[in-house]
Parts: sequence; C-alpha cells; structure tokens
Amino acid sequence: MKRFLILAVALVLLVTGCQSKSTKSSGSEEKGKKRIALVLPEKIGVNPFFQQMDDGAKRAGKKYNIDVKTIESTDQAAIESNLRAAVAENYDLIITSSFESEDALKKVAQENPQRQFAIIDTVVDLPNVRSVVFREQEASYLLGAAAGLITKTNKVGMVAADDIPLLKKWTVSFKEGLQSTNPKAEFLVNYVGSFSDPAKAKELAILQASKGADFIAGASAVGDLGVFEAAKEKGFYTAGQDIDRTEVDPEHIVLSQLKGSDAAAYETVEALANDKFKSGVVTYGLKEKGVGLTYVTQDSKTPLSDFVGQDVIDQLKEIKDSIIDGKTVVKDPLAK
Repeated sequence: MKRFLILAVALVLLVTGCQSKSTKSSGSEEKGKKRIALVLPEKIGVNPFFQQMDDGAKRAGKKYNIDVKTIESTDQAAIESNLRAAVAENYDLIITSSFESEDALKKVAQENPQRQFAIIDTVVDLPNVRSVVFREQEASYLLGAAAGLITKTNKVGMVAADDIPLLKKWTVSFKEGLQSTNPKAEFLVNYVGSFSDPAKAKELAILQASKGADFIAGASAVGDLGVFEAAKEKGFYTAGQDIDRTEVDPEHIVLSQLKGSDAAAYETVEALANDKFKSGVVTYGLKEKGVGLTYVTQDSKTPLSDFVGQDVIDQLKEIKDSIIDGKTVVKDPLAK
C-alpha cells in the first residue's frame, strides 16, 4: 500500500508539471502576439464609413495574426476615455478616426510619446501619429462631372452636412467638376447643420427639387438617408457616399462617391505587421484607389441606370485617367 501511494503521488506530480509547462508555453505565445485597438468615435451601424474601417482592420488582423479590438464611443467625452484605456492596456497600436477624435488624440498622444497611434480621415501632426487622409476632392470632381453630363434640367443640387472647411472638398470640387462638363448648369447647395439629421436633409432636398434640380447629391453623412427618401418621393436622382449605396434604391440612387476607409485601416494594420509602420501623413486618392465613383473606378452589383448611361461612364473614365496622369489637376480647396 505504501509503495502504491508513493507511485500515485509521483504520477500526480508528473502530470501537474506537464500541465504547468504547457500553460506557460501557451501564455508565452499569446504574449508575443501584436495587439491593436480601434477606437471609433461612434457606434458601428450608424455611419457606413466606420463599419468599413472595422471590416478592413479585422480582415488584416486575421491575415497577419494580429489581435484587433474595436472600442465604440458613445459620445465625444468617451473618445478620450477609450484612448486612455487602450494606452493603459498596452496595445501596440491605437487607431482612431475623423475630426471628432482630433483633440482627444492630441492630448493622449502627447502624454504618451512612446506609444504608436494612427488616425484615419484627418491629420494630427505629432511624431508618434500616422495620419491617413483622402483626396476626396478627386472623387467629388468626378461626381460633379457626372452630374453635368446627366442633368436634363441644367439644375443640380447637393445637401451637405455643414458649412465647414472640411466639406469644401465636396462642395467646391463638385462644382468645379460640374462646370467642367456643363458650364451652363446651376449648382444649388444647402447645409443641414449636422451630420446626423435625416429629417432636415430630406427637407432641403425637397426644396432643391422644387427649384428644378433633377440630380441632388447627398453629402450629409447619416442625413443622406433623408435625401434618399426625398428622391423616392419626388422622383429625382441622387448619389450616396463612402460605400456603394445604389443597392438601397437602384431606381433613384444612381451613383455613389466612394472612400476606402477599409483599405486605409487594412494597410495601417498591415504596416504594423510588416514592421513598416511610420508616423507622418499618408494620402489616398484615385491613383491609390482610396477614393472613386461607382461604375467608373469600381463595379457595382446594381445595373447601371439609364439616366446615367454607358456613354457617360466612358467619358468619366477618361476624366479619371486624366486626373491620375496629372493632366487634369483637382486642387485641394483646403490647401494654403
């Protein structure tokens, strides 16, 4: 019996030792895995721009075996709190987005110079921040050029979120594109005063339609949903933003201005994975396929509307190539 007890104890010690060794090995592997926090300025599901960003980051994380955690912010104050929480949790890279996060990131990044940060869709000029921005003006110019070619009334509108400098990359460039293909066309623009007011956006779109606009572009973020409703009720044509919105209502949403927040997030994660992550400004335009227009730079599941027509698309492809080649220069309205 004594011999049996000694053997039993030895066996237990042997098994315990093996388990401890296995657990330690597993923990060591997890410790070596890179970790990224994606701090969004709002909840996913409101603005497709952030949904795309989340998709792109997670797709890259899966490919490169990087742990990507998405942290959604409920309001402005939560952005800074979430950034600080990510710092405290020792993430290898913290990514955030848009002008809503600028002030919070400036504070947190300055206080933590040893940490790496990235912000998509605006610039924070700090030595430990990578700023990824888009040349939206190139896609806006293309959309304006399209509007000039397809309008039958020579009256074209845009419902923009707010009368702020940033939105000039949409309004000013759209107007320049419009005038390049149709100098006789009148441009109507109204501002919602918010990025999240579909009711007001709908009201302004109906106002523009009453003045004869047969094509009204939405550039009001969540407010675009109101523009789409107005198009369906009043029978005019419209365009979406950021992702292909033609599938929502193919009869009235005939184009979409595209912005690749998914590509920007993917390549930011990829840069970290390949040890090529650097601070500074990275820009995405037509050449880098960071912005675009449905049917011109990207195919769509939705059949092309007769209101647009293939002949117009062919002309727009030539304009797109001219911008990429540098023959047509689309200036940044915000450049000094």
